[in-house]
Amino acid sequence: MFEDPKIKKSIVITLALLSLFLLAKFVGEVKAFRFIGSYPQGQSIISVSGKGEVVGVPDIATFSFSVTDESLVVKEAQDEAAKTTNAILAYLKENGVAEKDIKTSGYNLYPRYEYAKAAVAPAYYPVPQEGKRELVAYVVTQSVSVKVRDLGSAGKLLAGIGEIGATDVSGLSFDFDKRDELVREARDKAIKDARGEAGKLAQSLGVDLVRIISYSEGGYYPMYGKAMMAEAYGRGGDGAPVAPEIPVGEDKIVSTVSVTYEIK
Repeated sequence: MFEDPKIKKSIVITLALLSLFLLAKFVGEVKAFRFIGSYPQGQSIISVSGKGEVVGVPDIATFSFSVTDESLVVKEAQDEAAKTTNAILAYLKENGVAEKDIKTSGYNLYPRYEYAKAAVAPAYYPVPQEGKRELVAYVVTQSVSVKVRDLGSAGKLLAGIGEIGATDVSGLSFDFDKRDELVREARDKAIKDARGEAGKLAQSLGVDLVRIISYSEGGYYPMYGKAMMAEAYGRGGDGAPVAPEIPVGEDKIVSTVSVTYEIK
């Protein structure tokens, strides 16, 4: 049967074309059910957004401090900076700050130059002589970030490190130790809110929700922060440093989501 080569060739070509047609039809059907690609144009959909909020009182504080010393001899500058830094670190640990919550964030050593004043040129020599650049000192700065879990001691710590010799204290901010859990809680509320809005909208339109087509989320996680300088803690005075009051307040975590539903 089908001994003629021409007939065989025609059958092979026909089967190949039929296979291509069926494959194209299959891919089209799969796309229609969204297994490949996005949902087809013209499909009936609605999009809604939801918002969730979680309010709480922060339970950790973070701040940074720096110690700066200078000398014409590099080793002397480094030794003085290390001496002051070590004293501050010992003070922090003695007052309940764990070693894991103290981290060096920067260490810089650089020469500081100044230009000597140019000599006054005589009237008959109108071009002034240029000043000479001179090495004044080598400057060493070590920066450390600190996490405080006992917020009640934050003010005392800030005052204490300023008294010991911190030359700059800044970046005080508050946060939640388990922020991820609060973020998830806010997101769950946002999703629930979006689901409720979708149900109300579908009821108003007289349609039914089929399934979720797309989902996206965003979030705004504000943090309370206040920069503070070492001078504010009484550093440099003769008396004991005055511990500043550190109001923590409340922090709000807001999550927003957008959900698109297929409707029928």
